[in-house]
Amino acid sequence: MAIALDGSEMGRVRANVGMPQDARTLYDTQYVPLVAQLHAMCGDRAEAEDAVQEAFVRALLKPDAFAALDNPVGWLRTVAVNQIRGRWRRRKRHRAVEHLLVDDAKPAPGLSPHYVAIVAALQQIPFAQREAIVMHHIADMSVGQIADALGVPAGTVKARLSRGRAALANLLQDEEDHHA
Repeated sequence: MAIALDGSEMGRVRANVGMPQDARTLYDTQYVPLVAQLHAMCGDRAEAEDAVQEAFVRALLKPDAFAALDNPVGWLRTVAVNQIRGRWRRRKRHRAVEHLLVDDAKPAPGLSPHYVAIVAALQQIPFAQREAIVMHHIADMSVGQIADALGVPAGTVKARLSRGRAALANLLQDEEDHHA
């Protein structure tokens, strides 16, 4: 994905090419886990990478505000998830070509068959359930943290987790039965 920047934004990005050490460390330690989380949510590794990269770009455009955050990883995740949501909204408006985008989503080489099956199953459950499952089981967030991040009650998160797990269990069992 190409990111269009106006002249002033480009200058700020150039000024931050020598990223502050804290931001560099955060990128080095959190990029891969964030991409894995977003990949599990959206099912497309390239889209996940683009969303996480966009989140880091936005952080670098406002380094002082980003440095002042209490939870920079949570902020990055939220920005990246919002990128994914925005893309899905745009796709929804263009249903005629959506099948072309989804059919082209291929897993990255070297991923285990179990991981590919889980990501494929995640794509078949409602986004709210998928989001809760990924945040809880992949991002290792507590129910309370997920509730805060999504702005919903803890009971809603628990319900989404329960329904999502049940749906995944059925989908993964069907997949196992199909291959047996």
